[in-house]
Amino acid sequence: MLIDMKVAGLSIDPMTEMPILILKDVEGENPLPIWIGLIEAGAIATELEKVELVRPMTHDLIKNLIGALGVQVLHVEITDLRDNTYYSSLVLQQGQRVFEVDSRPSDAIAIALRMGCPIRVEERVLQKAREIDLRAHAVHSGNADADAAKDFLSNLPDEEFGKWKM
Repeated sequence: MLIDMKVAGLSIDPMTEMPILILKDVEGENPLPIWIGLIEAGAIATELEKVELVRPMTHDLIKNLIGALGVQVLHVEITDLRDNTYYSSLVLQQGQRVFEVDSRPSDAIAIALRMGCPIRVEERVLQKAREIDLRAHAVHSGNADADAAKDFLSNLPDEEFGKWKM
């Protein structure tokens, strides 16, 4: 099941100093943090703050191309979370043809904001994200499930630490 989400804002991870895109469902519940790159954060911030640029940046160019080709962006779908990586698609329509284009969530959301189209997340993605957060919390709190959580975290590469609140 797809859940409609909105961009709640951008933040910075204090441990890694990487930008975090925060999505929330339309009721303001179910936050979904997604760590993104600096360039993508800049593209999203520019649109959120309605900054007028003299020349189109990459996501503005994509918006212009989509329009010039007679394509409509129906919505963005964040479809999976595997190995701490989110997967998403742009769902497009040209005439009667509806199709999906694989995209990084940060790029898809930067385009969605420019196009004014919905952002949707598969319910199972929210559940996977909560499970990861719960495992990290279990390790931090000394919970009975801490052994399983420690095993999970011990297999993460060093560059993955600092991505989850602990």
